[in-house]
Amino acid sequence: MNFMAALRSAWRALASNALRSMLTMLGIIIGVAAVITMIAVGAGATERVQEQMKGLGSNIMLVIPGSVTSGGVRLGAQASQGLTEEDAQAIALEVPEVQVAAPTSRTSAQLVAGNTNWASSVYGTTNDYLEARDWPLASGRLFEASEIQGSAKVAIIGQTVARELFGDLDPVDQTMRIKNVPVTVVGLLARKGQNSMGQDQDDTVIVPISTYRNRIQGGGGGRLKRVGSINVKVIEGQSMKVAEDSIKELLRQRKRVQPGADDPFTVRNLTEILQAQEASSQVMTLLLSAVAGVSLIVGGIGIMNIMLVSVTERTREIGLRMAVGARGRDILTQFLIEAVTLSLIGGAIGVLLGAIATWAVGQFAGWQVSMTLNSIVLAAGFSALVGVFFGFYPAKRASKLLPIQALRHE
Repeated sequence: MNFMAALRSAWRALASNALRSMLTMLGIIIGVAAVITMIAVGAGATERVQEQMKGLGSNIMLVIPGSVTSGGVRLGAQASQGLTEEDAQAIALEVPEVQVAAPTSRTSAQLVAGNTNWASSVYGTTNDYLEARDWPLASGRLFEASEIQGSAKVAIIGQTVARELFGDLDPVDQTMRIKNVPVTVVGLLARKGQNSMGQDQDDTVIVPISTYRNRIQGGGGGRLKRVGSINVKVIEGQSMKVAEDSIKELLRQRKRVQPGADDPFTVRNLTEILQAQEASSQVMTLLLSAVAGVSLIVGGIGIMNIMLVSVTERTREIGLRMAVGARGRDILTQFLIEAVTLSLIGGAIGVLLGAIATWAVGQFAGWQVSMTLNSIVLAAGFSALVGVFFGFYPAKRASKLLPIQALRHE
């Protein structure tokens, strides 16, 4: 018996018990569909974190004011000296691992352009902020040094603000009002998308730090130049840990923090946080895939069970084949092909159901999913392996039957 003859014989045997074959394949179908869906969900989560890391920028740390403890009582961030523009300058100049340090303050404000208004986030900062965030311009220009120093009424806006205020018009050189302060748009940011908290990063207005302090916030000229945070970008290849320790030591000196006292600031390594999230997503994907893979093993056990029943039912047929010249390897091949065919058909149906389930998760649950060719090949290949592994014993048992005993079987 050649391979094609064995394949036709196996197909006829499966078709003669179509309902039983379909029920046998259910475990494989569910297992393959579950594996594909779980891998797609996990891959989507990993891609989402990677997109957030790209949107955040590389080698980023955030310095924010921290709480102060006095007499065992935490007084809160406002009780401390806070962070200032001079602190940002000192970090940029005195920490060799730092590429840029951008002082940043933020508020929410109503924007008005003509008859259109829009509520957005307004950031007061410098051009270093865009360098730290790896955020290029889509059009226009950055702030000039005189504009940053002189509280100029200029702004750089994000894609969402441009769409909501100006529609299809080119926003560059257009005028809008921020808290009744008229400003001219000099630049349009490239699209960033959502951040890790699901907030729209493109819903942003950036003004010079002096403009924010003196015009938007309304601070006096002699007021201490406090900022809400400092965005720090570490030079590529430099140690984030060394840079973090150096920043802490520098700020402790500047704030005159006594040995053993709490830091009046916090340094957050945002890149490490997102990398930890990515690692967690990958581990969760492996765990979910392993759980889904149990269904494939259960399906394989079902195939073994049915194949053993099939061998018992067809013992006389096996004996007759052997009596007319079939060899043991022919019988082995036939039953092995039956088991693998069950697995492959179940795997194909499972791939289809997995694709539908993946689409449904992305469409209705709103999760980011990523179905790749590798996941399909992995699931289908594993299903074929299950068929070979669990079908081999029944096939081997059938091939070892003695013709005379098989013909006498009732």
